Amino acid sequence: MNVHEYQAKELLRQYGVPLAQGAPAFTVDEAVKAAQALPGPVWVVKSQIHAGGRGKGKFKEAEAGDKGGVRLAKSIDEVRTFAEQMLGKTLVTIQTGPAGRVVKRLFVEDGTAIARELYLSALVDRATSRISFIASTEGGMDIEKVAHDTPEKIVTLSIDPASGYSQFHGRKIASALKLEGDQIDQCVKLIEALYRAFVEKDMALLEVNPLVVTKAGKVVCLDAKINFEDNALFRHKDLAALRDVEEEDPAEVEASKYDLNYVKLDGQIGCMVNGAGLAMATMDIIKLYGMEPANFLDVGGGASKEKVAAAFKIILSDPNVKGILVNIFGGIMRCDIIAEGVVAAAREMAIKVPLVVRLEGTNVELGKEILAKSGLKIVPADNLADAAKKITDEVKKAA
Repeated sequence: MNVHEYQAKELLRQYGVPLAQGAPAFTVDEAVKAAQALPGPVWVVKSQIHAGGRGKGKFKEAEAGDKGGVRLAKSIDEVRTFAEQMLGKTLVTIQTGPAGRVVKRLFVEDGTAIARELYLSALVDRATSRISFIASTEGGMDIEKVAHDTPEKIVTLSIDPASGYSQFHGRKIASALKLEGDQIDQCVKLIEALYRAFVEKDMALLEVNPLVVTKAGKVVCLDAKINFEDNALFRHKDLAALRDVEEEDPAEVEASKYDLNYVKLDGQIGCMVNGAGLAMATMDIIKLYGMEPANFLDVGGGASKEKVAAAFKIILSDPNVKGILVNIFGGIMRCDIIAEGVVAAAREMAIKVPLVVRLEGTNVELGKEILAKSGLKIVPADNLADAAKKITDEVKKAA
């Protein structure tokens, strides 16, 4: 689960992380009021959407200007102007795709006199099963570009969960960032605070880009991006309340209501599968047979008829779907239950696109019998390759 920058900063402030002063704003008047409460004389007006690259982004609307989604205001009047230009407008960045995101909230922050821009992040490193910090002297730009062009400028440091954080971790990162004097002590305290926040709040990603050294020699987190581990939110009700569903794909929000794992993609073949590994294999074989998957959808190990029906509705809500492939291996899940759900959904929704179903496992013969006797145009498949060939052939015939 992602949160907005201002929400991430409010959380980090509780851990003593050094941040510039700022406040969120949902209206133009609130933006002006937030700026008036800050020292100034310059303010930063930031669009709040769940996407990176806001400063380099462009608004679709001409009246929004061409200064991107992060702007430096040198007067209260400019704060008002920028807020008027950005609120309610569609910001397109490298991460939003061409559709962009509508800006519904802003973050007005006190300006910072920057001497250096650095990069710092923490994430769960699955290769080492540890939390790893990534640091670079090349802040304020895409870390992917730095990794590609100058990988030697990126330093990774993992922390053993058995021993936890020690000051030498902070000093190593300070060295990697080429900090000097009192900045080293500031970095030691910063990394300790970030590590504690990461662990206690079950984060999956914490990114500060840029981490800056001010002209006064202070180390300050100028940005903050946090992603929380969804599976741990049950023990963080306060964090779950920060979720902004308007920033998420409507189909993915609907899927979460039924505990379905759904991710929208750009292809033509809708997929309904049980098990993440099998879902990935299904997507791969669709590509092998010359088409693209329209989604990743894992219904889980114990789906009910209602869950299957909901999955069908979510798949068909995508206008790009030209065919559906159901690929189920029944272990805990019984194939007859899946078959009943497929038939019920097909009847209720009057599915007009080709539908191929491959069942294997518990009660498979009963499941196939239910499909065969349904009277619906459901194409059975014997194995995964057969299913992929049949759905691609059916979609091509229907085109």
